[in-house]
Formats: sequence, C-alpha cells, structure tokens
Amino acid sequence: MVDAASKNSGVHLWLVLMKAHRALSRHAERSIEPSGLGLSDFAVLEVLLSKGPQKVNDIGRRIDLTSGSITTAVDRLETRGLVVRELDDADRRSRIVRLTPAGRAHIGEIFAQHAAALEAASSGLTKAERKSLIELLKKLGLAAERIPEVTRNRR
Repeated sequence: MVDAASKNSGVHLWLVLMKAHRALSRHAERSIEPSGLGLSDFAVLEVLLSKGPQKVNDIGRRIDLTSGSITTAVDRLETRGLVVRELDDADRRSRIVRLTPAGRAHIGEIFAQHAAALEAASSGLTKAERKSLIELLKKLGLAAERIPEVTRNRR
C-alpha cells in the first residue's frame, strides 16, 4: 500500500507546492492591488513590458486566457490608454498589442513594487536555493507535461 501522506509522495509534494503558491500569490496580488489593475490586466502589461509587442493570441497563450478573455482584457487596457492594437504587417488577420508611453510608465512603476514584494516574500531562501528550486520546478513541470492526462474509467 502506498502512503499518500508520506513526506516524499507526489501528493505531499503537490500539497506543499499549493501552499507555497498560495502564500506567494497573496503577496503578488497585494502588490498590484493599489494600481487598480486586475490580475489578468497586470499579466498582459507585464508580458508586453518583458517581451515587447505581441500578437493578441500569443499574449493569451502566455498568460493562459481564452480568446474572448484576452480580447476583453486588451479592450480594457486600450480604453485606459495603456496599450494600442495595430495591424500585424506580417499577417493582416492578426493584431499586435504594444504599450503606450503611459502604459510603459504605469506598468514600470507597478512592476517595481511587485518585484520588491516578491523579493521580500522569497527572502526565506538564499540566491543559491532559489536557483536550485527554479531548476527543479522547471524539471518537474516539463516532466509532468509529458505525461498523458489520466482519464477516469467510465462504468
């Protein structure tokens, strides 16, 4: 019999990861709260800040939003003057989203606060421990993605 509560079981690993994720998420959410942005709007702006102009659908895939949700988020940000949508010269069916100067300034300020909050939240680990944890989590995630989804037996 497999002991699911064992300290090195997959179930225990998942529970520890989930609790750590919740704790870090609280810091992340509090850090962007004063900006008036929701998580999805913040995520769109952060992708554009770090990756540069992107196709609407590519942003959605990066931050795990459906086509309708990413369009709504970009609409909100465009209404606020934080992004603009332009035709993609390479594919006229697509739209490229880019930060406006106001959007770049806004996300730059918010992201600095966000980064500081997450730096503080992860201060329980040394730089070397963070590096090791990042490498291990990437390895775990890639391995988990390669495993086909388990389907329930139907009776």
